[in-house]
Amino acid sequence: MVDIPAPVRDILETLEAAGHHAWCVGGCVRDALLGRTPEDWDVTTAARPEETMALFGDRAVPTGLRHGTVTVKTAAGGVEVTTLRRDGVYRDHRRPESVTFTDSLEEDLRRRDFTVNALAVDLHGTLRDPLGGRADLAAGILRCVGDPDHRFDEDALRILRGARFAAQLGFAIHPDTAAAIHRNRELLGDIAPERIWAELKKLVARDWAAEVLRAYPDVIGVFWPEVLPMVGFDQRNRHHCYDVWEHTLHALAAVKPETELRLTMLLHDIGKPNCFTVDERGQGHFCGHPAESARLAAAMLRRLRADRATAETVVRLVSWHDRNIPRTRPGVARALGALGERDLRRLLEVKRADNLAQAPDYRFMREEIDRAEAILDQLLGEGACVSLEQLAMNGRDLLELGFTGPAVGRTLRALLGAVLDERLPNERSALLAAARNDTDIKERHP
Repeated sequence: MVDIPAPVRDILETLEAAGHHAWCVGGCVRDALLGRTPEDWDVTTAARPEETMALFGDRAVPTGLRHGTVTVKTAAGGVEVTTLRRDGVYRDHRRPESVTFTDSLEEDLRRRDFTVNALAVDLHGTLRDPLGGRADLAAGILRCVGDPDHRFDEDALRILRGARFAAQLGFAIHPDTAAAIHRNRELLGDIAPERIWAELKKLVARDWAAEVLRAYPDVIGVFWPEVLPMVGFDQRNRHHCYDVWEHTLHALAAVKPETELRLTMLLHDIGKPNCFTVDERGQGHFCGHPAESARLAAAMLRRLRADRATAETVVRLVSWHDRNIPRTRPGVARALGALGERDLRRLLEVKRADNLAQAPDYRFMREEIDRAEAILDQLLGEGACVSLEQLAMNGRDLLELGFTGPAVGRTLRALLGAVLDERLPNERSALLAAARNDTDIKERHP
């Protein structure tokens, strides 16, 4: 039984009372049948767009009239109401050039991507399932509606959507659909970077992301070819029991399913193949790989037009992922000052996951990382000074002492360093005295 929320029931009742058949359709029905809470609810109806607009008045927003979609505003958010339709010819591997409205629910369901998304339920709880979606739900199978090559040729973004649904639901992709994904992967080259980015973000943050990425690196490689050299790349190093790609996937699976953390793990060793050397004992080394990985990650995220906040966080964490943070108050304080609490905690998660993906004999860093986090908690609890903004004196104080120009900034940074190293207390009188008397700190222009 699908429990339809009251605001959505109201929309169905309004349409039915006006003589228009209406159903909840697609992913909301799928998730409800799986016992999951749908992220949003979609309605399909025999009503034409102009009829829907008239029925809901100022609550109706014409968000896609060309394709029959009206968004109805409710107290719980917008609900898309789309007229039953047949799609015309797809010319750009993304959207149909035209649509034709129909009164047939089955026709509408047959144009959809996967059988588990081609389910509809009406106000009375009657499930419509002409394509076997309920059986595929029960079997945990993701299968295209009809011919998978045709489905992906129509809309190539369905290739990534299929991977994302598999990562989200933990479903096996039907062999025919999986083979078509591999065959048609190059069609993703016709998809706008923004659309790929939107799907990729969702994919990596799902519970079964590592399993899906393991099966489809060739798909990811269409828009991120930098991934492909990692696959099967033997690290030839005693610290590692996996090749670079397998290490990456094990590390990705070991962090929380948050976008920034998962992307960091996906990209943290992307530069290793470019930095590989072998010493006289046959041991592999990757000197400089954090910086190279950060450089590549920045370019890859820019290529997909990733939002600035996510890109900056990921690149920062990638560049820091192999950096040693001394498990001392000064060491953690300096990292806290450089990264801030949020990103330092994320970095510690990254380090835990990276270590868990190494050879078993070298998975011993957890206690050290826990110690760093305990010091972090202590510093935060004390309100310790870790930044210039928290320093008990500022540039005006140095100007009054006779400092000028760049010497002001250099001296403030030197004083902060002394506080971080616990050579000075963060007290105004002590800092002023140090600035007056310590020639290692007091730097004046001649």
